Amino acid sequence: MKATGIVRKVDELGRIVLPIEMRRTLDIAEKDALEIYVEGSSVILKKYKPSCVFCDGIKDITIFKGKNLCPKCLRELKAM
Repeated sequence: MKATGIVRKVDELGRIVLPIEMRRTLDIAEKDALEIYVEGSSVILKKYKPSCVFCDGIKDITIFKGKNLCPKCLRELKAM
C-alpha cells in the first residue's frame, strides 16, 4: 500500500471526502460506484467495475435477470 500523506476526518454521517487530485488520478467521477473491502484493520476503496458472475470478465457486460454476464458466457448459456 502506498501512503499519500492525506488525512481526512469522518463526518457525523460517516462520510469522507476524496481530494479532487486523487479522484482525477484514479479516474473517479461524481456518482461512480466504489467497492468497499476490509483487510485486517484497513478499509480499501476500489472503483466498481461490473464483472461476469461466471468468469469475472469485464468487457461488454450484459445484465440478465439482475446478473452480470459477458458475451461468451451468455452464448454458452443459450447453447444449453
